Amino acid sequence: MADEAAVRELLAAIPAGCTWLLPVHGPAGEVVDFRIAATSDQIRDIYGRGTQRVDGRLRELYPSMVDGPLWNLYAEVLHTGVPGRMDQFRYEEKQSGVVAESRFEISVHRVLGGLLVWWQRMDEHQRRLEHTELLGSLGWAEYDLVSGRSDWSPGMYRIFARDPGDGPLSRFEQGRAMLPEDHGIAETAWQTLDSGATSDVTVRFRIGEVVKHLRILSDVARDASGQPVKVYAVVQDVTARVDSRTEIETLSDKLRTREMTALAEHRLAGQLQNLIQPVPAEPFTLDGLEAMVSYLPAESAVQVGGDWYHAQTLPDGRVILAIGDVAGHGLEAASGMAHLRFALVAWLSIGIREPGELLRHMNRLCSQLGITGTALVAVYDPRTRRLPWARAGHMAPLLGRLGESTELDRPAGLLLGAEPEVEFPVADARLEPGDLVLFYTDGLVERRAGDMPARTAEVRRHLSAVSAAPGSDPLPRIHRLLYAPSPDDDTCTLTVRVTA
Repeated sequence: MADEAAVRELLAAIPAGCTWLLPVHGPAGEVVDFRIAATSDQIRDIYGRGTQRVDGRLRELYPSMVDGPLWNLYAEVLHTGVPGRMDQFRYEEKQSGVVAESRFEISVHRVLGGLLVWWQRMDEHQRRLEHTELLGSLGWAEYDLVSGRSDWSPGMYRIFARDPGDGPLSRFEQGRAMLPEDHGIAETAWQTLDSGATSDVTVRFRIGEVVKHLRILSDVARDASGQPVKVYAVVQDVTARVDSRTEIETLSDKLRTREMTALAEHRLAGQLQNLIQPVPAEPFTLDGLEAMVSYLPAESAVQVGGDWYHAQTLPDGRVILAIGDVAGHGLEAASGMAHLRFALVAWLSIGIREPGELLRHMNRLCSQLGITGTALVAVYDPRTRRLPWARAGHMAPLLGRLGESTELDRPAGLLLGAEPEVEFPVADARLEPGDLVLFYTDGLVERRAGDMPARTAEVRRHLSAVSAAPGSDPLPRIHRLLYAPSPDDDTCTLTVRVTA
């Protein structure tokens, strides 16, 4: 048993899904079961079990796989000694609290009188990949220069509106879909790769009846002699961003004409704000939350500001809640707001989730653009009801709970764009079902002629009253109670109610 103990100690520390099975024989010498002699403790099974399975029998641990395809593969490899593989093993489970159907890649080798089984969970990996690609309009492709074979992710088929059953487009078909005016860009990309650098270009393709702008980031893998053997590419559909930028430039040109009046500028900047961040008229659902947005333009015809918000459920189930205000008014402020909001969406699409880190990126962007502003970023986890958040010169959210309202304990946080490198500490709040949280810009409480503490107290009274008796429509009620346009500045509010 010394060898078994050594294998058990070794496999327990391996950071991969691996298990050593020993056959259990019946009276006639036939294999009637398999005993788990050793297994990894780093990668757990679908029930969250690691080394506690050691000495357990497969019939007892996984009864639904007995005499199935994987069981038969184990018996065959044990009998013949020829390694086996199963790329799409599906394990079904009817137990509450466990994923009903899980998919695995499994390889089996005969080792030390038993079977060494390597397995990798594919359904969760595939789900994360597909959600990431969908959120960021992303896809990836690999092209083997030796065999000529291409591999595409699901996102590539979505971008090119192509049936996965038809396989990837050939290089000839891709070249035919590319706009002729952009062939020179593609050639420059190949020259960049040939020089050993990474290529980053945006190329237009005609896909069906539409023209898409695709940003392609690619590099080359080489063999030991330096010859290129594979091209790897990540592709992002940036058509919406290009179209929005085109509309922004069009609006800017209109504003620069001498015939434009202050009222026309107000109208065009307002159109730009609606283009970038349309405001839902009704409450909408996020994971564990109900939310409602209010946007009130300034009463003054020329004071269109740079207020913005973002609220979205992320692929991992957490919820991003953000609000901000770019300094200034008119088209310049609205354009700065567009840069920040689009950049935030891009950072979220590549997996950045920590509020302080998101604000650090926003601060660097403001420094590069030469703009300043305030912002607040929170990431709510509905599973724990925790709300980590950070601020950059912005007012703290207000919490309404059971007839009382308080300001969340605010961490330090310098204005965006004031210094190029700043840290933004993160505070942590714990929410309860029924809680109301109000995020807002300064137009809600600041008045050039008026008492800011009195207006703040009025807002808190409204929040307390609704939290005490929410009724059937608490968010629309808050929206109506807080409706008070500022004469000098836009006002944006984002109110959320904890539903579970």
